[in-house]
Amino acid sequence: MDHTAALYIVATPIGNLGDMVPRAVEVLQSVDLIAAEDTRHSVRLMQHFGIETPLRAYHDHSGADTVDYLIGKIQAGQSIALISDAGTPLISDPGYRIVDAAMTAGIKIVPVPGASAAITALSAAGLPSDRFIFEGFLPAKQQGRIKQLQFLQEETRTLIFYEAPHRLLASLQDMAAVMGAEREVVLARELTKTYETIKRAPLAEMVAWVAADSNQQRGECVLLLRGAVEQNTELDSEARRIMDVLLEELSIKQASVLAAKITGLKKKPLYQYGLDQKAE
Repeated sequence: MDHTAALYIVATPIGNLGDMVPRAVEVLQSVDLIAAEDTRHSVRLMQHFGIETPLRAYHDHSGADTVDYLIGKIQAGQSIALISDAGTPLISDPGYRIVDAAMTAGIKIVPVPGASAAITALSAAGLPSDRFIFEGFLPAKQQGRIKQLQFLQEETRTLIFYEAPHRLLASLQDMAAVMGAEREVVLARELTKTYETIKRAPLAEMVAWVAADSNQQRGECVLLLRGAVEQNTELDSEARRIMDVLLEELSIKQASVLAAKITGLKKKPLYQYGLDQKAE
């Protein structure tokens, strides 16, 4: 199979090696070089599938010289596959810089799809999946974590997070404090592995369950939060009258801020009303 002069973005299993797709094995066997997040981790995968292609370390902390080296190899006619430790590269894993550089250089980029923890968890969570938002890892420190959760408090789409096991309980506690104890959450842990766990519960109940069982604070974790209930954004006649008066003298932003103070309504629907009026 000819894999000349291209960058292949290859997904690998997130746990169960049986989830490695045949095309991924074929590509990794036939390219000239594999750029791996951690070569020591990936060598076990290579041995399992009898892949003898040379490995070179690449991660987001690699210097520009590493990116230049890999791009140069492709420009010289070689093919390179990019893999992360598990799942699809670039989804909270390294790869953005080299894909960006390859795209800029006009290099052919070929995705080889496979497992992704975020999508695997979403498929089994029983939460709305028609609209969702992937947030990756929350900030490690509580202050930053709470600030980010407050920013997402009114997000109506299903929210997907990755979390480190040693921060799982603290993150759930902060979610309960910001989002409310009754907001539904799903913990998807050790997906595709022996101790796979998928549990859905209100945040308060999930906090208590995880706190009581240290085994739930081990392994790879995905947290999925039910989105906020969509608020009725229809303005009553008095709110529209106030906005109309303010818009005669103020910008949309200023008018919506002042109208929110006067009416007690959220600024967002007031701002949208101002945009709609200006568009007419």
